[in-house]
Amino acid sequence: MSVAGKVVVVTGGARGMGRAYVDGFLGKGAKVVALDMSWKTTGLSADRADEFGSYLQGHDDALTLTCDITDSEQIQEALAETLKRFGAVDVLVNNANLLPSSQFPPTGDIKILDTADSDWEEAFRVSLFGTLKVTRAFIKPMLDQRSGSIIAVSSGGGNTAPVGDGISWTARRPYSREMPYQSAKAAVTALFCYLADEVKDQNVAVNVINPTGAVTTGWEEKVRGRQVLSGERPRPAARPEHVVPLALYLAEQNPSTATGRVFDTIPWNEANGFGGMDVWAAN
Repeated sequence: MSVAGKVVVVTGGARGMGRAYVDGFLGKGAKVVALDMSWKTTGLSADRADEFGSYLQGHDDALTLTCDITDSEQIQEALAETLKRFGAVDVLVNNANLLPSSQFPPTGDIKILDTADSDWEEAFRVSLFGTLKVTRAFIKPMLDQRSGSIIAVSSGGGNTAPVGDGISWTARRPYSREMPYQSAKAAVTALFCYLADEVKDQNVAVNVINPTGAVTTGWEEKVRGRQVLSGERPRPAARPEHVVPLALYLAEQNPSTATGRVFDTIPWNEANGFGGMDVWAAN
């Protein structure tokens, strides 16, 4: 199967895993729309995003659009620009979210009972409701054409895992102090697994990706913070590109092949011939 010629929309497409998705789909001949809060801000990572944005602006099959996923007006404008440029939407990769390090110092020992209501409202406003707003808009062309694939990027830290005798285990990384981020991501997983059932009759697939820890924006600060909290050496980090093979696969799925499923990226890569952590490790 091939994504060549498909129109792929990636939120948070300026850097990190978002950039990897954009590069990966362009490399396979897709037409890619990269949405991000801003392509012109300050700081080292933003300078790199600016460089990437300039490259995309010179690419016939790429479109960069500044879009806040919590702003319904900006989302509608982005959809209109996408349809004007490429005439369709075939794939949506919901990558944008609010990182824990954007809310709290990465070395801070922030406990759930120390958080304010406003911390939870902000996390859910971006990671859950912003993702829902984008999906409501960009799924419409897919429903009209009766084909498409929605991919939600979540996190395994809020998922449950069975341990036997009717008991499940969650809070799999309690030392990382990732609330309210993991709660918002657990809600994302539930939302998209239910959405899959709602739209399967319109031939739209909906699936969830759980990346492993990757070297993206703020990674080094986060690693240092977790080491302070847990006293343990951080686990190996992957290159952002580890998400690409799975995203390419899911972009080609329909409800008869894969929908309503949650994929852990590194185990899926290893099981499907793309290599395990030894292949994707950043260091």
